[in-house]
Amino acid sequence: MKLRIGSRGSQLALWQANHVAALLRGEGHIVEIEVIKTTGDRLQEMTFAQVGSRGMFTREIEEALTEGRVHLAVHSLKDLPTELPEPFTLAATPPRVDPRDAFVSVKHAHLIALPDGARVGTSSQRRRAQLKALRPALEAVEFRGNVDTRLRKLAEGQVEAILLAAAGLDRLGRTDWVRERLDPKHFCPAAGQGALGIEARKEDAATLEALAFLDHPDTRFAVTAERAALAALGGGCQVPIGIHCRPSMTETDMSGAYNEIFAIVASPQTGKVVRIYDRSPAENGDPIAFGRHAADLLLEAGAGPLLAAGSGAVGGAA
Repeated sequence: MKLRIGSRGSQLALWQANHVAALLRGEGHIVEIEVIKTTGDRLQEMTFAQVGSRGMFTREIEEALTEGRVHLAVHSLKDLPTELPEPFTLAATPPRVDPRDAFVSVKHAHLIALPDGARVGTSSQRRRAQLKALRPALEAVEFRGNVDTRLRKLAEGQVEAILLAAAGLDRLGRTDWVRERLDPKHFCPAAGQGALGIEARKEDAATLEALAFLDHPDTRFAVTAERAALAALGGGCQVPIGIHCRPSMTETDMSGAYNEIFAIVASPQTGKVVRIYDRSPAENGDPIAFGRHAADLLLEAGAGPLLAAGSGAVGGAA
């Protein structure tokens, strides 16, 4: 089958598209990639709030899907809205890679080692809020641009450190200055972080069949739970929410008999954090219910006011 992939033009996006293309070619398909510039790519000098974050990295690609110019789109799943518009579906979630946030610095070995007043680059409200909670004396600096641009700014000394998704650095082989990978227990990733989302049209049966082998059940469960929790909280890219689901191994049973979920809502202004942890036997097997229960736990713990405040904050949650 001949397939055309729609992708953003960044180095990371093209790596992801080429990765999926190679897997499809391995199944005998003929694959091409069409680069599509999105709103978020065109407006690099503006904050996420100024652009209007919903669909900022997906809208133009979905237009190409609708028009039939491409058969599928490869996204970083955390960029994909929790509710896809008609007529699209999340066709496959390949195996997830490292979901953690990475602390990247030329001179400093750990986040805790940064001196008070040090500048940390991030474009993410979620990272900014958790940074404020952990190290209130640090200064978060708005930092947009692709991975290479951010690393260049770091090398120039514009900041003492940056926070980035470990997955992107790993995929691009840019891990020289990664000093620490932050444990989700203490620094919670974005919903879907480290995972790819392959989007296609619901009615395109031939493409959906071609993509089916790419879907990884454990990844699908985890990201479905995360996205269900985010949707239940009304979360978008401007609300500082972190959610991470993974298999859990007990001391007596190392088979991954449970799924566990970490979730936080935090204020980038004050550093106040509402944090929950939950786990469920793997045989229960309902990721949507698991995610929604995590959202309920957050609300019961007092996350509502932080969500209300965060919905009007400046910056993104990527």
